[in-house]
Amino acid sequence: MNKFEHHKQSKSNDVIDAGKGFVIGFLALTVIYAIPHIVEIVSR
Repeated sequence: MNKFEHHKQSKSNDVIDAGKGFVIGFLALTVIYAIPHIVEIVSR
């Protein structure tokens, strides 16, 4: 048997993975949105 065929399924939970993806995406968009506002406030 091939060594890659021993563990076919992922051990991680799909709900937790989806939550991590949502949180990371949300944080990335928040940073992208917040940086111009911080620059605008500082430059006043």
